Amino acid sequence: MGKCRSFWRKHRKKILVTTTCLGSGYLLYKLYNAHTRSLADLERELAEERHNDAIIKTQMKAHFENIQMIADVTTLPHALRRLSSRIAEEIHVSGVMETLSKGKGTLVPSEKLYLWNELKILSFTRMVLSLWSVTMLSLYIRVQVNVLGRHLYIDTARGLTTSHLLEELDLIDREEEKKFLTSADYLATNGMPSLISDMKRAVKEVLKGKQLKDVLTTRTLEETVIRILDVFMSKGSPHHWVDYLMMAQDTTMSPRDTTTTVSKLHHLINETREVLTSTEFTNVAEISLKSCTVALVEEMEKQTGLAAGMQLAKLLPQIEKTIPEISAVPDENRFLQLIRDLPEVQLFFTLLYSNMPLQFTKLPN
Repeated sequence: MGKCRSFWRKHRKKILVTTTCLGSGYLLYKLYNAHTRSLADLERELAEERHNDAIIKTQMKAHFENIQMIADVTTLPHALRRLSSRIAEEIHVSGVMETLSKGKGTLVPSEKLYLWNELKILSFTRMVLSLWSVTMLSLYIRVQVNVLGRHLYIDTARGLTTSHLLEELDLIDREEEKKFLTSADYLATNGMPSLISDMKRAVKEVLKGKQLKDVLTTRTLEETVIRILDVFMSKGSPHHWVDYLMMAQDTTMSPRDTTTTVSKLHHLINETREVLTSTEFTNVAEISLKSCTVALVEEMEKQTGLAAGMQLAKLLPQIEKTIPEISAVPDENRFLQLIRDLPEVQLFFTLLYSNMPLQFTKLPN
């Protein structure tokens, strides 16, 4: 016992230091081991997240491409058929042309002049209105399908659902989705009368100084169409033209609608209206209209020799021959293909779908 005490007194400091070092080393080992396991777990979680993100991005890319196809193949052709029929019903150009044809030799000069001036106004109104309607309707429908797709993106990206499979998500009732998408017919069914009236007013203002014997070239025709569009778009309150394309919010309600259903449908409509009244959409619309105007005039130049100049009276029948090409089915419509391929349009809808501003939020529950 004495030897032990003597040994302890002699080596106590060394023993304490050694024990402390061993204890500290063991503690550090445990801490390091725990830290290593935590890092490994974190790396596995990050790897899983990266894998899931890759899956989600692939699914979202496929879904984005799919909804663009829905716009081109399903929604747009139906809306264009109704639009084309309605324009033909409301603007009776053929009747005036028939009266002029049958009245040769019998119409007095004042009657002929009146009919030719009427034909001038109606032909330009129909041409510019068709160009504007097809361009804006195609952009509007694409906004609709991207707004719907965007909600799916938000829910997936924010982790508001436990599913990573797009087909398992159902953000809005199918009937309400159908009601929202079929509202694209609003232009043809409700907005057309006021659109025609306002467009005709713009045409009369721009053409009031042009005589039937005036010679138009490719450049002057392009300038005339663009001027009509500018006058039309600038009249009235800012973004007044949105009211031709879509219904007012309170008209979407019906006695059978539930509070939840109404709020979802109204949210989609309001969100779409916010997109249409944004500066970005206005810029895209202006670029699209300008590009389609140039393409239309180039098409007429090929068919009529417009580059050398043509009297306005002789140009009017050629305008009527060109108009059906504006509202042709998407697969045969060079104007729709032109709009779809514009870099500015592609960028706008990519951002609309994948990087929408914060005010475009999740549908209410």
